[in-house]
Amino acid sequence: FVGYNGEALDEMTPLLRSSDVLSERAAALLALLGDTGVQRVTNTIGAEQEYFLVDRQQFALRPDLVMAGRTLVGAAPPRGQQLEDHYFGGIPERIQACIAEVEHELYKLGVPIVTRHNEVAPSQFEMAPRYTEADLAVDHNQLVMATLRKVALRHGLQAVLHEKPFAGINGSGKHCNWALAVAADSPELDGLNLLKPGKTPHQNLRFLVFLAAVLQAVHKHQGLLRAGIATAGNEHRLGANEAPPAIISAFMGQTLSRMIEDIVAGTDGEGTAEQQLIQLGVAKLPEIEKDNTDRNRTSPFAFTGNKFEFRAVGSSQSIAFPVMLLNAAVAEAITELTEKLREALTRTKQLDDAVLSVVRESFKTSSAIRFEGNGYSDEWVTEAEGRGLKNLRRTPEALDELVSAPAKALFSSTRILSEAELESRYHVRVERYVKDMLIEVDTLAQIADTLVLPAGLAYASALARGAAHAKQAGISKAPQAAAAEKVGALVEALVEARERLGRVADTANGMHGDPADCARLLTGEGAEAIAAVRAASDALELALPDDQWPLPKYREMLFPV
Repeated sequence: FVGYNGEALDEMTPLLRSSDVLSERAAALLALLGDTGVQRVTNTIGAEQEYFLVDRQQFALRPDLVMAGRTLVGAAPPRGQQLEDHYFGGIPERIQACIAEVEHELYKLGVPIVTRHNEVAPSQFEMAPRYTEADLAVDHNQLVMATLRKVALRHGLQAVLHEKPFAGINGSGKHCNWALAVAADSPELDGLNLLKPGKTPHQNLRFLVFLAAVLQAVHKHQGLLRAGIATAGNEHRLGANEAPPAIISAFMGQTLSRMIEDIVAGTDGEGTAEQQLIQLGVAKLPEIEKDNTDRNRTSPFAFTGNKFEFRAVGSSQSIAFPVMLLNAAVAEAITELTEKLREALTRTKQLDDAVLSVVRESFKTSSAIRFEGNGYSDEWVTEAEGRGLKNLRRTPEALDELVSAPAKALFSSTRILSEAELESRYHVRVERYVKDMLIEVDTLAQIADTLVLPAGLAYASALARGAAHAKQAGISKAPQAAAAEKVGALVEALVEARERLGRVADTANGMHGDPADCARLLTGEGAEAIAAVRAASDALELALPDDQWPLPKYREMLFPV
């Protein structure tokens, strides 16, 4: 998809460019390390897809799900995911039949699904295809989403791919498992995973230098990576219920973290690199099992044995854009380490010694990005600020990173995106955010005006009539009177919140200048107004009789019988 002057406007072209640049620069680094005959370094991806499956008829009765993809109102049911029974239970038969047909249809399309299971929230599930090259992985994931939607309808179900369709329970994402594989003439190198530890000091130095490049890239371009996952939907998911926080950090696991710290601490500098590695206890690294690395579900970027898992990508997104940004950042870091290694080789003739010195300095520089603790905690927010890490909670401020000076320098040096192509992606994403938010505002206004308020007023009137009849009958204490006053107060609160929402909508619709200004209004006052209407509506839902509430409830949608 190209513009009039040949600009790439699609998602795939920049990804292919980034894969080429990453391959070229990784091959150059490998050649400097003495690994010759490399034909290509392939970026491999395994994209796990989370989603909800709900009854189609109930979905159709929810204007918010139909229009915005998420529930804009809805009180929490007494039982959510606190028992963890859904996560560890069997897949319901109706769902199993749907998923089996999805897998069958995908197999016919050349997309082999290798995992299926329940996810944390009720009515939430996950599937993932086999690992493959990045461009194929993007196609596979697009087919997964399209096939899910299509086949679900045949079973009377609706596949919901929004990042946070239901408040108070787990949201959905894509876990992009990212690695680098070598294609080479040499049998020793062909098929090698550059993020898998080796069995000799030299193999491990090669592993360490690419590990250092990834950490350096994530540290330097943390804001850019956050921009790659910035959408209106993901804004509700990040930082809640097994979703990674808006602060980008990397989790390495206890074994690898200890090894990195030992390398940073260093030795007395005497002896060869091999001798230093032996002194540090990392001359021969054990197989780093996923169980030792993937236990921190609060990390947005976790090392999982022989790959990194970019956990923060939104469930409805194409993975092409965030993966392209990661590729670009790592390619730049590889170039920087290659230049430093060449410089180090002018001071010493021993390649391994030079590599170790470069790796040590890189690990030291990027140390702030490594975090092993609870990413959901308030303490981490304070600590991250002290480390100089960015906490870009809202989408507009995250998208600003796309047109920052470091981002422009990155794409200029890698030539993955021209300045016009980069600017277009910023403007398109800001405009999409504004439109998504305005759709939510208008949809919520209609729900309040045509469904919730009429139900509340009708019930308040019925209670008032009951109280009046009781008084006429000589009953001195009629409970309907107190109930009518309570419901009336809730209706008044909803009317007040609805008026506030209307003022925000009028202001936003009247802003015809810079969309970024409108985006900032909607992410601030707009989000607060939406939350206020929701709070008032949810309180009314809990006060009204079940048969008088006009919308399917969370209990009915998430726990079908």
